[in-house]
Amino acid sequence: MEEKTMGKMGTMPVQKLLLSMGIPIIISMMLQALYNIVDSAFVSNMEGGEAALNALTLAFPVQMLMVAVGIGTGVGVNVLLSRSLGQQDSEKAANVAGNAIFLGVVITAVFMLFGIFGVRPYVETQSTNPEIIESAVTYLRICCISSFGIVFFSIFEKLLQATGLSLYSTISQISGAVVNIVLDPIMIYGLFGCPKLGVGGAAYATVIGQVASFAIALFFHLRCNKSVKKGLHYSKPNAGIIKEIYVIGLPAIIAQALMSFMTYGMNIILESVNESLVTAYGLYYKIQQFVLFAAFGLRDAITPIVSFSYGMRNKKRITDGIKYGILYTLAIMAIGTLVLEVFAEPLCAVFGLSGMTESFAISATRIITISFVFAGLNVALQGIFQALGSGVASLIISICRQLLLVLPVAWGLSLVVAPNFENAWIVWLTFIISEVVTAVIAVCLMLGIYKKKIR
Repeated sequence: MEEKTMGKMGTMPVQKLLLSMGIPIIISMMLQALYNIVDSAFVSNMEGGEAALNALTLAFPVQMLMVAVGIGTGVGVNVLLSRSLGQQDSEKAANVAGNAIFLGVVITAVFMLFGIFGVRPYVETQSTNPEIIESAVTYLRICCISSFGIVFFSIFEKLLQATGLSLYSTISQISGAVVNIVLDPIMIYGLFGCPKLGVGGAAYATVIGQVASFAIALFFHLRCNKSVKKGLHYSKPNAGIIKEIYVIGLPAIIAQALMSFMTYGMNIILESVNESLVTAYGLYYKIQQFVLFAAFGLRDAITPIVSFSYGMRNKKRITDGIKYGILYTLAIMAIGTLVLEVFAEPLCAVFGLSGMTESFAISATRIITISFVFAGLNVALQGIFQALGSGVASLIISICRQLLLVLPVAWGLSLVVAPNFENAWIVWLTFIISEVVTAVIAVCLMLGIYKKKIR
């Protein structure tokens, strides 16, 4: 089994390998985005749904932060594990996997403590509406205290992907998504004898789905991941291994955390203009994830392939991974742009929003979507930078597209539109400006890295 997996990563044509690994990940990521949308749709159509949807928007940055730390750690594990296997160092690969589990325990403990003590102060920085605050606190506290599902799934997902077993991570992701979607209406509306839990029901459905994904991914890792040696002794903390994981993974954590911080900052900026803009932005953010998550899924295939090839010192496979990874990502984003531009109105209508909020959401969908192709290029290059051990370059791209070129521009444009809500669409131009400028910077960094590390 080990030889078969190693042969696939080292000998299968890169175009075919990208598709065979990428398509399952893309499907699972898009389904993840779909159940986020379904979750919001169920919440928005309950009594007081628009306020509840606003509450989910306020909670979303911390949910993203949980994912950021889990996935960022997983990225470091993914790249280091792939590289170790490419170098035929099975002992180090086993220690990488074991230390990933130890790190998962630490991360979970931190978020549980935040769930108990930090949720209310955090929510109150974004809203003064008591109904919204209570709903957000209820939802987010449940998600944080039960964070072990999403944290450990993020880690075991990357352990499977690193050895070419992305189909199993997809099955795990899909299973959890199905559980979440099935439980949402039952727990939110109180069907089949279940008590009517409202926003709390949405949170319970989410964490139960995450735990299901983790349990299935763990099963596949233990049963099918023969490339990695297993044993509790491999989980003993190893400072050297942990340092290597975070040298690679910390930029990815910061990149994802910056997205969380950006959303938090945008919530505050938009709240200063009009509460409906916050709800509209939160809704759009979940709709656009359906496309962006596909790009993230392909990036998660690009990273181990390029990293494995880099460990082998195989120049042709490295360059093929870069070339076809970028081309496939741009194709996905172009298709996504077309779909959202055409279906913006019917997608936003699903959520039963008030006229002004729905209008803001439609304008956000149609305007921000123009930036998708540039965003896709930035996402692909971030994965490539991580695979080549250029985490700083990946971090620079994240800072540019999610902080440096977003919040100041959004704040300035919000001052322009504040006196006249009819011009609120101007704020959405922030994201086009950010992605285009970042893409120029990313290409320049890639040319330098290619010259230094590959050519």
